[in-house]
Amino acid sequence: MAGKSARTLLLVRLLQLRTYNELAEALRKFDLTPLQYMVLSLAGHRGNSSTADLARRFQIAPQSMNEVVATLQGKKLIARREAPEHRRILHIRLTAAGAKLLQKCEREVDRLERAIFRDFPRGELAAFRAMLAKALAGFDEDAGRTLKPAAGSLPAHGVRRPEARTQ
Repeated sequence: MAGKSARTLLLVRLLQLRTYNELAEALRKFDLTPLQYMVLSLAGHRGNSSTADLARRFQIAPQSMNEVVATLQGKKLIARREAPEHRRILHIRLTAAGAKLLQKCEREVDRLERAIFRDFPRGELAAFRAMLAKALAGFDEDAGRTLKPAAGSLPAHGVRRPEARTQ
């Protein structure tokens, strides 16, 4: 195994951890978590998302997303309004205060991205973003299928279950 580079998944995870920590630190001055910022960003750029839509997008429980939305609503950064097509669905939108804060956050995140990716020429950064988007799209394509673990690998909780006997 000498000379073999780190696994791609490990490199992606290390990058995610470092960038997440930098993002969390940058957002602290705005009293926001990275998840709260991402919800504000989606509300500002896409609009018409429900709490359930956001929970699916970020792969968290609807109850957890309800807490995030309630916190942002309590800070008067977002508001909910009935969806025209279904009165029981509440869409999230930015308030004026939320839009103003999002602009400040976006400037800080732009600065952070420039610092993190400073060694990437524009073309390489565009190619990197395209590769990340392609990898993420692969998960969307696999939504109906379960990825099979490699033979001998452990489940996420680290405990191997006995094989079921077939007759």
